[in-house]
Amino acid sequence: MKPLLDKNDHIFIAGHKGMVGNAISERLADRNYLNLLKVSRQEVNLEEINEVEELFNHKKPNVVIIAAAKVGGIYANNTYPSDFLIKNLKIQNNLIEISKKNNVKRLLFLGSSCIYPKFAQQPIKEEYLLKSSLEKTNEWYAIAKIAGIKLCEAMKLQYGLDAISLMPTNVYGPRDNYHPQNSHVIAGLIRKFYEADKNNNSSVTCWGSGEPLREFIHVNDLADACIFALENWDPSAKTSPKDEDGNLLTYLNVGTGDEISIKDLAHLIASKIGFQGKIGWDKSMPDGTPRKLLDSSKINKLGWKRKISLSKGIEETIDSYKTQNKFGSLRSY
Repeated sequence: MKPLLDKNDHIFIAGHKGMVGNAISERLADRNYLNLLKVSRQEVNLEEINEVEELFNHKKPNVVIIAAAKVGGIYANNTYPSDFLIKNLKIQNNLIEISKKNNVKRLLFLGSSCIYPKFAQQPIKEEYLLKSSLEKTNEWYAIAKIAGIKLCEAMKLQYGLDAISLMPTNVYGPRDNYHPQNSHVIAGLIRKFYEADKNNNSSVTCWGSGEPLREFIHVNDLADACIFALENWDPSAKTSPKDEDGNLLTYLNVGTGDEISIKDLAHLIASKIGFQGKIGWDKSMPDGTPRKLLDSSKINKLGWKRKISLSKGIEETIDSYKTQNKFGSLRSY
């Protein structure tokens, strides 16, 4: 059987400077993929279809990984709803449409676990998509991601584009965005407790009640899952994962199977940083979805499993944050 991916493939990693895209790039290089195409926002604006088309005409990638997106936490989603919807729609629509037009061999689209209903049955199976309403605090981003998943599925059905999607749980790790308001939870807590410890603050106040449960995956585990899927997962194969009605799936969950409360997470991060002050909770701030645990059994059965524990991963991320902070290279936009 012909391999789904070849070491000589020309692989375009959209969003290679971001946390996930960078990890994928490094993992591909480690696996001796020779032709990695990486362009910056200054070189190509992915929101402009003419620029994307020119890039494909010139560089001719035959594998595309869409890790580019406008991302952020609850505050950012509530503050910039239009940006989260229209910018993500433009980026993914342009890349998927031009990929189809140029007959790329494989395409991987990265979604998010926020695509699932707010009160979905736990753990969340792929089949629960569109079964109920979304969490209001990130519905704009979620709607864009759902559109991307469905566009990949539609392109496969109508044109035969070999497009697959992965739905990662909450991602963290080196090169995260540590903006004090626009970051995701682990990055935000690391910055908050690091600065509190550095400034000898006696207390730290965190958003929400601390009661929601969350699942987290280290970015390097996600990168490995992306490459595993590209190399091994053919949705058209008879042995490929199916939904509860026996239909082949074009998107799979990627999680760890473990969850932790935000309150316990805060205490874990504080202890690893060495902060010994009081931790308070501002219950006037939103909690988001009460629980969000993915059922990742389908990709596990294909042969992928996570390797990095949350405790070890947080230690590595804190070390990375300290290094970035020391040399002034923190992403805070």
